[in-house]
Amino acid sequence: MPLFRGPRPSTKPGVEPVPKQKRMRMRNRGELDEDGAVVSLTQLCLLSLADNMKEVWVKDYAENYLDQYCFRHIMGPFNILPGELVEELTSLLCSRKKLSRAALHLLLVPQLRGLSLASCPGLATAALCTLIAARCQSLSSLDLSGAQQLSSQVQSDMLSCLPALRSLSLAGTPCDRRVIRTLAHRCPALRHLDVSRCHFLSPAALLPLGGGAFSSPRSPDGPSGSSCPRASTSPSCASSSYLDPSSSSSPSSSSSSSSSSPTLPPLPLSSLLALDIGFGEEEGDPAAAAAYLLLSLPCLERVAMEGLVQAFRFIHLRDFSLTEAFTSREGVLSLENVWRERRLRQEKDRRRRKGAAPVDEEEEEDTRRWWEVYKSESEEGTEDTSGDEELSCLQDHEQRRRKESRGGTDDGSGREVRKSGDNSLTLSLKEVQGLSASLETVGQLCPNICSISLDVDHEEDRGGRSQGSLIAAGLQTWSGQLRSLSIRYPGPLADLLPALRVVSFTLVSLTLEDFKTSPHTPLLEVIQACPKLRDLHIQAVPPTTPQEEEGEGEGGDRDLPSLPHLCSLTLNFAYEHSKMRPVMSWWSLKRALVCLLSGSPLLEKVSLVAVPCPLNPVLLDVLYRTIWKLRHHQNQGADSPHLPPLPLGRVKHLSLARTNVSMNTVKLILETCKRIKYLDLSCCWEISQLDYERFRCSKNLTLVWT
Repeated sequence: MPLFRGPRPSTKPGVEPVPKQKRMRMRNRGELDEDGAVVSLTQLCLLSLADNMKEVWVKDYAENYLDQYCFRHIMGPFNILPGELVEELTSLLCSRKKLSRAALHLLLVPQLRGLSLASCPGLATAALCTLIAARCQSLSSLDLSGAQQLSSQVQSDMLSCLPALRSLSLAGTPCDRRVIRTLAHRCPALRHLDVSRCHFLSPAALLPLGGGAFSSPRSPDGPSGSSCPRASTSPSCASSSYLDPSSSSSPSSSSSSSSSSPTLPPLPLSSLLALDIGFGEEEGDPAAAAAYLLLSLPCLERVAMEGLVQAFRFIHLRDFSLTEAFTSREGVLSLENVWRERRLRQEKDRRRRKGAAPVDEEEEEDTRRWWEVYKSESEEGTEDTSGDEELSCLQDHEQRRRKESRGGTDDGSGREVRKSGDNSLTLSLKEVQGLSASLETVGQLCPNICSISLDVDHEEDRGGRSQGSLIAAGLQTWSGQLRSLSIRYPGPLADLLPALRVVSFTLVSLTLEDFKTSPHTPLLEVIQACPKLRDLHIQAVPPTTPQEEEGEGEGGDRDLPSLPHLCSLTLNFAYEHSKMRPVMSWWSLKRALVCLLSGSPLLEKVSLVAVPCPLNPVLLDVLYRTIWKLRHHQNQGADSPHLPPLPLGRVKHLSLARTNVSMNTVKLILETCKRIKYLDLSCCWEISQLDYERFRCSKNLTLVWT
């Protein structure tokens, strides 16, 4: 097994060892971090490793071994580091675009617990996946988002050797049914899964995540072959009686679905993201698959899937007639059986917490006894049909008694219809993405939601009720607890203002997309309605008609609202790529920009793209306020030792693409805002190439200009 260490200084007699400072780029002494504190020794060491990775630490391996040999295991210079430091070093190299194939080979050490290649997906190859499977079998977090070159076979072979995985992201990869089945068999501890934008993955392919017996001949009988040992049973959270025929209220259907293949317990998933995946065979497949997973995953708290609105209706009304063909085709338990088992276990847990006796134990025991009698008679070959008729009558009576105990009735066709007052079944969801304006059903099933994402169609007919009123009525359920809200709405912003006021007291993150603006759009009212925001992201359509320049009102800034906790601000407007300059159609936006930039001293990330008003005077106004506060503080001397929060004083990432910002303003920004690491000036028509050449080599600054 080869050993790769950093080169050591010569120790021959009479030969002076070359000082390390001559060979390695060293950090400046007394360097401070972004908060003004002295950088820790550990961080300085990691920065030094990152700076000298190519020239020192991987040079020998890259030149002499990387392409000539294929080592399954390597004792390199990073094997002695704790896994946390190796993970931090890998992340540092990724953020600086310095992670190479050779460095990654040496960083794949057995103690590594987390690996993210989302920012450099090109490094994720089939050969690398083989190394991950061999060296890093204790990985608990893996992110391969965007690795389109990884086939499903390669993914399955790697994942079958990672039984400790708790978080996995395969977004934008060729993940398919084979990979999902591998996860269900080999990764029993998985808590987070992201398969968004996996277009080879159908909604039905996600069913193994919820456990069950899969007898469909079109799906493989198990995961791809692998030499890795089979994973142990899943944690207690995933243990479920859904798949036990003796506990089901319909033993015959359960037995038939599990007779051809062994059943799997559901994974303990708390987060499942599966938006923009492939299509199903039938139109209703996404809703049926979503309903199955909502009921069969007991730990699920965060979900993003297609068909959630219809799935919530199925569960709320307990009408699964439209899903019977789907479950029969896929060879899984009917949703009626899954619903019953979920409700039974929920009721047991509730009574156990209250110290009461478990619910329906006698009924369960009776059903099991009848089922055992029926099986014994079948095995003995009894031809007397009277026993079957008696058993059928007993089962019909038992089902009617359970319906009455749940407050339901029979509609005459054998299907149970739940009464409107029966709200016994609730889901533990806290974050839901991909809903519409109608939220009444969601509110009754999911009372604990604290984050929600809505995709609202402005043209949708709602019986005369406006979309804003529908959203406001639906959000009333979570008033006082909702912390994050995202709305895509192709209508005027004024329609959403009543809904925002419903949840404004607790809202800390707000995303508004695709809404139409005008010179009278109430953006200041939105800011005033949500004073606790930490993240504000707006993507809007600019006004279509130009607005005449407005005069500066005297004392206009005194009563402006502020967002003192805001850390991230995005205000991007749609634009035509053929036109560099946006139309200055919203001059009154300047007051809102001054309000956001000067009244949010904790801002760290700001993006202002294609703003339809002159941005340069706004920035100058905010910068002058910063300079005035700084000079005022300096004049105070020892009487004021702590520097007050300054506008733009904490900004690290600043994007001003397609705005009229000038080079003089850019210079003032760099002189005043000392923490800026990234500055985007793309398509800024007041910036020339000569100006760009002067600043592109600035230390610790990434400058983008086109």
